[in-house]
Formats: sequence, C-alpha cells, structure tokens
Amino acid sequence: MFLRLIADNFTRRPRRKFLTAAALSLGMAVATAALSVSLDVGDRLSEEFRSLGANLVVTPEADSLPLEIGGVDLRPANAGAYLPESDLPKIKTVFWHNNIIAFAPILELRTVVHKHASVGESGHKGQIEPGTEVPVVGTWSDHVVHLPDGGTFNTGASKANPWWTVSGRWFTDDTNECVVGERLARISGFGMGDIVGLRGGDIGSRKAAQLDDEEIQASISENRPCRVVGILSSGGSEDDAIVVPLAQAQELADKPGQYRKLYVSALTKPEDDFARRDPRTMKPDELERWSCSPYVSSIAYSIKQVLPGSDVRVIRRVADGEGKILTRVQTLLWLVTFASLLAAALAVGASSAASVIERRAEIGLMKALGAGSGTVGWLLAAEQLLLAFVGGCAGYALGLLLARFLGTKIFGVPPEPSLLVLGVILVLASAVTLLGSALPLRRAAHFDPAPILRGE
Repeated sequence: MFLRLIADNFTRRPRRKFLTAAALSLGMAVATAALSVSLDVGDRLSEEFRSLGANLVVTPEADSLPLEIGGVDLRPANAGAYLPESDLPKIKTVFWHNNIIAFAPILELRTVVHKHASVGESGHKGQIEPGTEVPVVGTWSDHVVHLPDGGTFNTGASKANPWWTVSGRWFTDDTNECVVGERLARISGFGMGDIVGLRGGDIGSRKAAQLDDEEIQASISENRPCRVVGILSSGGSEDDAIVVPLAQAQELADKPGQYRKLYVSALTKPEDDFARRDPRTMKPDELERWSCSPYVSSIAYSIKQVLPGSDVRVIRRVADGEGKILTRVQTLLWLVTFASLLAAALAVGASSAASVIERRAEIGLMKALGAGSGTVGWLLAAEQLLLAFVGGCAGYALGLLLARFLGTKIFGVPPEPSLLVLGVILVLASAVTLLGSALPLRRAAHFDPAPILRGE
C-alpha cells in the first residue's frame, strides 16, 4: 500500500511535478558540468600551462652560489661544472616519469663567427665582420632518447619550450645545421640558406677584441660551417644567439658528452603547505605521501636522486603562476556548483510547501485513519526522493552535454563521462530535495487532523 500511494501521488498533479523536476534538473545539470570540468581541469590546465615553458631547471651541484634575479640565472654561461649527457635517460625512470613531458639540455658558449656565403636565400649581404663574437646555444631540437627499459622518448627544445617559433624549420640534431635568433639575423644579415662558420676551441672562448689578425684569419680558415635553416623567435636571449645541435656545441666548447643546464617540463599539481616542507625533516610515512604526489618539488627531488651531482630547482614564477590560476578556476567552479544547488533547493522547497498546503485534507484523513507522524513524513519524503532520482538522472544527462560544450570551447577536448559524477549527482539531488522540503514535511507530519476534517 505504501508503494501504491507513492506511485499514485507521483502521477497526480503532473504540472507541479514537472516544474519541480525541471528546476532540480537544471540545478543538477550545472553541478554535473562544473564537477566534470573540475575533475578534468587540473590536467587540462597543466597541459595548457606547459606552453609557458619548463618549470624545472637542473644545474651542476658544484655551482653552490647561484645568482638569480626574478627566476633568471645570471651566472656566466661558461662558468662552473658540467653534467654528463649519458645520465639524461634516467629522468624517465623516476616515479612520476609519465608526468615529465619534455626536457632539453643546454650548453652555452661564445665564439667568433664568419659567414661563408656572401648571399644566401635571404637575398642580402651579411653585415657581420669576420672575428665577431656571438653567443651560441647548443640543444636538442627533436631528439630521440633511448631509455633504460628499451623504449624511446622524443624530446627537445621544440617540446620543452613550445612558445619558441621558427620561421623555416628546426635543425636536425645529427647535421651541421642551425637556427639564428631573429635579432641577430636582423643585425647581421644572416638568412635562410646562408653558411655560418663557427670557431671553437681556445679562440672561440676568447673575446673578439683579444684576437689579432692572424688568429682571425685562422679562425676563418678552420671554422666549423653550419647552414641556417630557420629564424628563431623566443622572446628571450636566444633571439641574439645562434642555436646549434648539442653535439656541435660540445665540439665547439671542447666538452664532449656534457651539458651546462637542463630545462624540464613536467605536469604537476598546485603546491600546498605540505608540499613546501623540507623532505629531510619528514617522517617515513610523510615522505612516502609527499613523494607519491605530483608536486613540482617532489618531482624535482626525484630527478635529483637519479642525476648524481645535480641541483634541481623549481622555476617559481612558472610553478606559482600555475597554482594560483588553477586554484582560482577551481574555486569559481565550486562557487557555481554551490549557487546551482542553492537555487535548486529553494525551488524544491517552494514546490514542496505548495504541495503540502494542497494536500492538507488528504494528510488529515490519513492521520485520522491511524497513520502516525512518522508514516506521513516517510510517505512524503519517499515521493520527494523519487522526484530527486528522476531530476538527478535528467540533470546528469543534460550536464554531460553542457560539460562537453564547455570542455570543447575552453580546452578543445570534452571531459569523459564518469560514473563517480553520476553517483555524486544522485546523492546531491537527494540531499538538496530533502533539505529543501524539510520544513514543509515537518509541518505536514505534525498536522492535527481534527481542525482539518472540520474544514478549519
């Protein structure tokens, strides 16, 4: 009889039931979209933030006195120790190896330059004089790293610094090719197809002003040629440099198999107070929990363990900016969710109060026939829960469409449907319905049947 009463009452007054279910569905749809995007927003924003560049920098531990201003390393490019290139595959063996999406070693030096071809594809003569000193940056462009487990990993500056744009193309790592920074190209007249000669060794490391005419002529005749295949625009110091394959820079600097600095781009989660603690002061269980969280500091700690003699530092201006933006976006999504739930609760409460007033005679008759306050309350609550189930399912379906639209517009990729979100939405719909109708149901359960039956 209890189930028959619920089914009968649910089909009565369809217009009121439809309006209540519609209000609940809209609230649950907004909550579904916000929760779906919120669960996905961390990974999506972290991927988008990688366009800001690397968030970790690795340098030799022997450089014990770093000189940094605003996150920019101001130490001389050729000062300090070097790190072995052969250790780089170990980076992909750390616990969070899947979060490391790119890394690029850097070897910087200054050398004298000579342009072999008087006219290249650029169609104009170079303005740079033989023996002029220019900065040279050695790195990988699109390099295949062979991992200890037998796999391979493609990485390089084009992936670690995706905002670097090249007019033309990147050099190939195993060829005598290079790209020239746009400011240097504009000043020097270097263009696509030109052959640039670079002088290494002792002469390459000395100031051009210290070279006599014989040394300049020697540098011209013994230089290492490379063909310009692209013009680089980075917005940084690389715009004033010639960027060459790492192996060529190692040959110029006479540092075979070594690099000076390593930039690492890793997917991370925003740091909290726990993440900023010193791992040396943690208890074993705390260290395990800290290491098993993709904080930028814990990933830096893991990299330091596999690269002997290295010092891994977080580029705070990148990492902190990611954390602040992600926190604000998630806060906004939670506020939208709370507002939608509050609106749904108010709508359900208003509909429930109107329904209880309309059914005063029915409730009074049930109580006069022996129904207790608890029975009446459970009957009305069961009707509301059935309404919450219907509204929650409809809101979930509508919310998935809204989440796909938002995900596609904001991140280009829609979030995946989740049974976890469906369960949470049904629980929220039930809670919102019961909270919104709590006062009307309590009032109905305490009706005195005698005045009602007398028509008062």
